Amino acid sequence: MSTPFDAVHWQARLDTLRAKHHVPGASLAVLVDGEIHELAGGVLHRGTGVEATTDSVYQLGSIAKIYTATQVMQLADAGELDLDTRVIDVLPGFAVADAEATKTVTVRQLLSHTSGISGDFHEDTGRGDDCLARYAEACRALGQDVPPGTAVSYSGSGYVLLARIVEVLTGQTWDQALAERLLTPLGLEHTMTLPEDALRFRAAMSHLGEPGQDPDPAPRWDFQSRAIGPAGRVIASAGDLAAFARFHLDGGVAPDGTRLLSEQTVAAMQHREVEVPDKWTVSSDAWGLGWTLYDWSGIRGYGHDGAAIGQYAYLRVVPDRGVAIALTTNGGGARLLYSDLFRELLDELAGVRMPEPFGPPSTPPVVDFAPLAGRYRREGAAITVSEKDGQPHLLYEFADGMAGMSPPLDVDLTPVTDKVFAGTGAGPSFSDGYMPVVFATLRDGTSCVYIGMRATPKVS
Repeated sequence: MSTPFDAVHWQARLDTLRAKHHVPGASLAVLVDGEIHELAGGVLHRGTGVEATTDSVYQLGSIAKIYTATQVMQLADAGELDLDTRVIDVLPGFAVADAEATKTVTVRQLLSHTSGISGDFHEDTGRGDDCLARYAEACRALGQDVPPGTAVSYSGSGYVLLARIVEVLTGQTWDQALAERLLTPLGLEHTMTLPEDALRFRAAMSHLGEPGQDPDPAPRWDFQSRAIGPAGRVIASAGDLAAFARFHLDGGVAPDGTRLLSEQTVAAMQHREVEVPDKWTVSSDAWGLGWTLYDWSGIRGYGHDGAAIGQYAYLRVVPDRGVAIALTTNGGGARLLYSDLFRELLDELAGVRMPEPFGPPSTPPVVDFAPLAGRYRREGAAITVSEKDGQPHLLYEFADGMAGMSPPLDVDLTPVTDKVFAGTGAGPSFSDGYMPVVFATLRDGTSCVYIGMRATPKVS
């Protein structure tokens, strides 16, 4: 039996920490002892002052990938899809720029982010029901981060391709299949995928601004095309997100007793498919089939983070304790709010001690930086690692289809270990103000650098 949930205490903590970190509005849902407790505070829109409530809906960003992964696993459960099937054999006309990747990438690799396919492809293919088919066609020109199967490298594009597989096998759009096969059976009435459906509810507005200040409403509510939905746009209340987590905790059984996933398939999603060298950007130790996996000093967990340009969401599940925590926010220092609040919640409710915030040690180690210096290149990014004024330095430039998306990042590096560095000057979206920069080696022996959970091979 875990510690009883003290709603008054946690409401006060949510309000205090939300104000401290300049988060305009937030909703928190906690599943403990089989019951979901929902809290909310602040405003959905600083311009209008509309109050954030427990039934408010937020953009979940990349947490959408868990919904897509669950759809794929339903098809595998039903014998309609083999996870080790090559994508080219199940998705008519599939191709990417690399011929070898086209021939070899499997469904399992897409699920576990080991396909190597570049993940930052934001082609706007319109609002029609054919948007995913058109996106998959546009991937013919899409390059690689790394060769397939050589490393984990976060790929949103891979999840759009998975959703297209769902469409081909079900004969429905991804949105329709999700609603019919998961959302409706689970009773998730405050979960949707399209902006026009969100208008039925109190919808959170995105906010943008400088760190440490109250942010302002963004110029647009949503910055993403419809095709990116399977990788980055499910819209939901925190309570519905916690209820979705409960479905997985319950071994794939809906509240009415209907089995939507087998216990074996639920467990397979939590199996460690690949270890993760960068353990800080999304707090990951490994990746499963959709889930980010955590190891908190021997206590296992799973979950996912999500960011949708001004809205941020976090989900953590501790299966052996029956605890799930969902946080949805609409801007400001959301990651700092998550870090402080979840550290307290997980400790009290599940006995979990989260790792200390990422950053340089008080006395950084002396490392030989010369072997790490050089040029690193992947689709969409060119990275130069060098010494500048006697200090390790990194220049991150957007390239290819992402050229001009943002100014280059000039990042000073401080050693944490001989392969892990804390970068400064990269903005607030990284771990507690420091950008993790992790040097590693691909399975084929090539050196690479991880930034934002993307692997970039060394080319010179």
